[in-house]
Amino acid sequence: MPVGLVFRDCDTVSPPLLPTAADFAMRPLLERQKYLIDYTLAALFRRKTRNLGLLLVYTLLVFLFASVLLLSQGLRREAALLLQDAPEVVVQKLIAGRHDPLPAAWLDTLRRIRGVGSARGRLWGYYYDPAVKANYTLMAAPERGLAADEIIVGAALARIRQIGVGDYLSLRATDGRPLPMKIIGILDSASELLGADLLLLSETGFRQLFQLPPAVYTDAVLTVRNPREASTVANKIALALPASRPILRAEILRTYDAVFHWREGMTFVALGSLLLAFLILAWDKAAGLSAEEKREIGILKAIGWETGDILRMKLWEGTLLSLTAFLAGYLLAWWQVFYGGARLFAPVLKGWAVLYPDFRLTPAVDLQQVLVLLAVTVLPYIVATLIPGWRAAISDPDAAMRG
Repeated sequence: MPVGLVFRDCDTVSPPLLPTAADFAMRPLLERQKYLIDYTLAALFRRKTRNLGLLLVYTLLVFLFASVLLLSQGLRREAALLLQDAPEVVVQKLIAGRHDPLPAAWLDTLRRIRGVGSARGRLWGYYYDPAVKANYTLMAAPERGLAADEIIVGAALARIRQIGVGDYLSLRATDGRPLPMKIIGILDSASELLGADLLLLSETGFRQLFQLPPAVYTDAVLTVRNPREASTVANKIALALPASRPILRAEILRTYDAVFHWREGMTFVALGSLLLAFLILAWDKAAGLSAEEKREIGILKAIGWETGDILRMKLWEGTLLSLTAFLAGYLLAWWQVFYGGARLFAPVLKGWAVLYPDFRLTPAVDLQQVLVLLAVTVLPYIVATLIPGWRAAISDPDAAMRG
């Protein structure tokens, strides 16, 4: 039969109805855990003000760290998908360690290298617009069939300049002449991660803008007959053209991944002080059992609870509070990143100074990422809850009840 325990005056706690030790021990395992959970929830609600404050801080911490992890992982995933169509090999010409225009004669040499499928010159560069104080990326796109005075602009550029199809965008050539370009298209917003600041124009228009002679290109892009031999082809290019620098698509992907990792790490360093403050708060809360909690544990020992039962009760206490905070923080971060525009950390991780890309990441769950976040935020709190509970459980019940 359950025994009701009521404490008045100095015994300020009023636990819910509990089974006796003998009755409790005879219960099936699942039912025993249900009793423990019921009692733990009642104990948490009795100290609701204290626990609610900890829960809010805990949720905020999980929300911040989960937002960074979800956003950086989503950006890496989107970049990898978009860069799947990047050239297998890019060849640049270097002089004194600096990028220099590539002679058109190099294209014939590259085509003769065994393993190279095709080689074509590419024109691209940067243009500073003082109107918005931002750099644009300009690229010649002969496959688009553009006229010399036509241009296609990125969605972010069109948004910030408030221009659209049919408007004119005036660019200033290297010799100072204005070159009005008619906008005939806006790049698809699905590619905004890579094309936020991109301008596509004809080869003629590009050469007019930068005063480039017809026999040079910015670099060359190659296809390889056997993609598994791309590194071998790159070595052959370096031997045939000592002034060249071949860049593989895999190296570009690694560079993007390293950049996102670096920015993610810098954000975590900035959040480190918040994590440290929370750990101090959690340890102080968990390690410093109040006289009320010690007295309650002493009473439970006096009515026949085993040390293991008390430890399981404290385990449920730490697990329920930490998992509630984790789920609430993770779900808030999920909504903020994938449906709220990720505005909290987007300026740090996207990397654009003025022309921020505006796109929606594809929702996805990375199990390894979730496990790491659980290990960092949940396990330390559970351990910090168990240690003081174990110390109180092995102490003399009579001394604990006297406070």
